[in-house]
Amino acid sequence: MKVSTQYSLEVRERVVRMVREHQGEHDSQGAAICSIAAKIGCTAETLRQWVRQAERAAVNTKG
Repeated sequence: MKVSTQYSLEVRERVVRMVREHQGEHDSQGAAICSIAAKIGCTAETLRQWVRQAERAAVNTKG
């Protein structure tokens, strides 16, 4: 049985920042996501969703 881990909003925001900060060290955003997801213990798909949510939120706040 798979156990679901809850990450606080603070942790999710920090990890999304990490993806943005380290994106230049990888061939693509997807590669950065895979690398960081493995380090924090979540799936790449979960982290990809957090990044997309942050991108949508940024667009919505700009106007």
